[in-house]
Amino acid sequence: MVWCPDWPVLAAEIVDGVDAAGPLIVLASNRVLACSAAARADGVRRGMRKREAQSLSPQAIVVADDPNRDARAFEAVVAAAEEMVAGVAVLRPGACAFAVRGPARYFGGEESAAEQVVEHIARECSVEAQIGVADGVFAASIAARRGVMVPSGGTAAFLAELPIALIERPALTDLLRRLGVRTLGGFAALPGSDVLARFGLDAAFVHRLAAGRDTRPLAVRRPPPDLAVTGEFEEPVDRVDVAAFAARALAERLHERLSAYGLACTRLAIDAVSVRGEELSRTWRHDGILTVPAVADRVRWQLEGWLHRPQRPTGGILRLTLRPDGVLAQVGLQQGLWGETGVERERAHRAMTRVQGLLGPDSVMTAVPGGGRDGVPRLVPWGDERPVPDDRPWPGAAPPPAPASVLPEPLPVDLLDAGGTPIGVDARLRLSGVPSALVLEGSTVDIIGWAGPWPVDVRWWDGDAAQRMARLQILLGDGRAVVVAIRDGQWYAIRTFD
Repeated sequence: MVWCPDWPVLAAEIVDGVDAAGPLIVLASNRVLACSAAARADGVRRGMRKREAQSLSPQAIVVADDPNRDARAFEAVVAAAEEMVAGVAVLRPGACAFAVRGPARYFGGEESAAEQVVEHIARECSVEAQIGVADGVFAASIAARRGVMVPSGGTAAFLAELPIALIERPALTDLLRRLGVRTLGGFAALPGSDVLARFGLDAAFVHRLAAGRDTRPLAVRRPPPDLAVTGEFEEPVDRVDVAAFAARALAERLHERLSAYGLACTRLAIDAVSVRGEELSRTWRHDGILTVPAVADRVRWQLEGWLHRPQRPTGGILRLTLRPDGVLAQVGLQQGLWGETGVERERAHRAMTRVQGLLGPDSVMTAVPGGGRDGVPRLVPWGDERPVPDDRPWPGAAPPPAPASVLPEPLPVDLLDAGGTPIGVDARLRLSGVPSALVLEGSTVDIIGWAGPWPVDVRWWDGDAAQRMARLQILLGDGRAVVVAIRDGQWYAIRTFD
């Protein structure tokens, strides 16, 4: 186990440039998560409230906890460890583990291997690290904090006298202390069946850890492959057709590289650099898998817009880079029974891509169901990643299923009762009659079923845009279904169902 003390403090220094030599406090949920040695000398301890910690160390710099910052800074430490040993597993930012048997054989013993890894990390990253060796990740993490190497078979004895608080289960450890169990050895001495019956499955798992029987295999970290492909032109390119031809070759290289790792691209970043250092970077999202023609088309669209806009680059394009920003495991597709996959779908995709290549990405649009009360769909360029539908419980939202058509403009209609009298809605949402017929586009159609009305108060906080209406769902005698809404005494058809 490799452990870097006070890692959130070191990460703040590495990424944000904060001086960690002086008093520094990292806060999470208004409590001290970590602090520098100078802050500890002032009396600051982990778990203190912010006000108490600042009263003890008034000169301390306070930074907020940032797991992304910690992980980003720890990547260099993990990479340095991987240069010395194989199969590094990241447990959390600041701690990683690896099996010691292979490095011990190579370096001539566990102590020698530990020294080599620590020295290499210090040399490459300027970071102080400690290594602990024990049977199992749990015991090794405790050994790393103490900088000790537990001999094989001695893990249970090493853990026996340690306090029960080392188990990161506050509710369980508090209960065990009240029952008189204060050490890991005392907890391990309890019968396993009784622990399972009294405390549950999680406590039974912790009981095995306290006894030194941690048998979980390490989740080995594999360094991510470098998937980006870059092409540099001998002469600056200022024509779209020449750049598109080069982009096709780059797309094929990218496809081959992804295929070698069994991956496919769903989101692509395209970086173009001019001869004068001007840069344009754009990320293209896709609802499916980006094929070679799809990648080449997106490069052409981007460069065409860049080279032909008024603020075009002052020089030709010198470098082009394709970076997969979103990948997934590529699996073989089987032809579907109903056409969802297979040759027909691919032909349609190629046709859509061809049209977009000729007329631009906005020439083919896809309707995506929208959320909210009106349910108006959103139009996105075909092939782009579809936004996630808004499935929040909107009061007044139309119930499923989604309508087949949303009319671009509400269509005036008349709602009549059995006597032909127009129907209205009062302030208590009571209909003045029973709906019997609907006059739609000049023809009267019988109503065989209806539901509602449902009130909708749209943008009530905005006096100019506020609207109050009531809606009905109506089933017509000809098999159609329609949603109508009344506003200012007039009924409108707003949606239709097939």
